[in-house]
Amino acid sequence: MKKEDSIILFHQKQVRRYWDEEQEIWYFSVVDVVAILTDSVNPQAYWRKLKERLKKEGNESVTNCHALKMLAADNKMRKTDVADTEQLLRLIQSVPSPKAEPFKVWLAKVGYERIEETEDPELTFDRAMQTYLKKGYSREWVNQRLKSIEVRKELTDEWQDRGVQEGLEYAILTDEITKAWADKSVKEYKKFKGLKKQNLRDNMTNLELVLNMLAEASTTEISKEAKPESFAENETIARQGGHVAGTARKEIEARTGKSIVSSDNAAVLRLENKKE
Repeated sequence: MKKEDSIILFHQKQVRRYWDEEQEIWYFSVVDVVAILTDSVNPQAYWRKLKERLKKEGNESVTNCHALKMLAADNKMRKTDVADTEQLLRLIQSVPSPKAEPFKVWLAKVGYERIEETEDPELTFDRAMQTYLKKGYSREWVNQRLKSIEVRKELTDEWQDRGVQEGLEYAILTDEITKAWADKSVKEYKKFKGLKKQNLRDNMTNLELVLNMLAEASTTEISKEAKPESFAENETIARQGGHVAGTARKEIEARTGKSIVSSDNAAVLRLENKKE
């Protein structure tokens, strides 16, 4: 673990964290967050009492917390309770502190927006558009990205109809599609762009997005015609759909002399948009 990946500043104070490369999850030191939110003179004792209370209440976030060795104040590696982002947000809701209140308000707002989006799905696209624009993406890129979300949804609907299980099986098929068109697995692609938890599509160039859409749309259409009945058959179709876009990629690269699979990520894309 690199030093720059092990600490993050929060309210100008340090929070230790650990990146699990296998699971692609950040883990944060719970006691560090508790210390910042409560200003307790003994955050360890505060966390022990809070943990006891939450366990009695049946809080699963606490039950699922585990310990990792992290660099302590005495420069020794000591075990400390850690939580992923979801667990941490749940724990923050249980901390009675004015500093925790903004997070609680934000979580309530996000929850309300999700309920609204369930009733009116168009709001999802409207909010996504505004979010991407605020982050500094170009309007052209945002339009491509929103279209890619629509194409992806059509593909996952098709997978669902074919009995593919959401989660691991979706991830395996996505990996097959990506390898077939980009010659990289999703993990390799993200590493190439210097990403960790970030969404790969949010870090693609316009042309990468177009080819990824072609790969997924092709997979959807082939699946509708072939009507696969097993996961192995779905894997074959995923590779076929990805190969369609892979052929297009190689043709474009041959004519332009440039590689389409780019190391550029969102930071570069937003910087380029500012220059225009």
